[in-house]
Amino acid sequence: MATLEQCMTALEGFVSTLAAKPAAQGLDRTVSCRLTDLEQVVRGRLANGHAHDMEAVPDAPDLPKADIRLTMTSDDLLELTDGDLTFASAWATGRVKLEAGLRDMLRLRSLL
Repeated sequence: MATLEQCMTALEGFVSTLAAKPAAQGLDRTVSCRLTDLEQVVRGRLANGHAHDMEAVPDAPDLPKADIRLTMTSDDLLELTDGDLTFASAWATGRVKLEAGLRDMLRLRSLL
């Protein structure tokens, strides 16, 4: 199991990489990643080509929903960000869950 610190570093890099892509120009969305094995949710904002205000909070049912929501284990997150696991195969096998509105899903398709 990866540490929360490792996950925070990986997520900040992942979200910043997404935000820097041309398809993300003008995108301003809240994002979250539920780390099921750590019982934590890392949330922040994807805007202006960067990840902003990333913070980890304990997972709870009353947390506000982000515009773009990912769910996975800490180890899967590290494999994704290290390039050992592709997003498409992780999503297809159920290792990663992605929830977002239709417009965001269409935009994310070109980002991921």
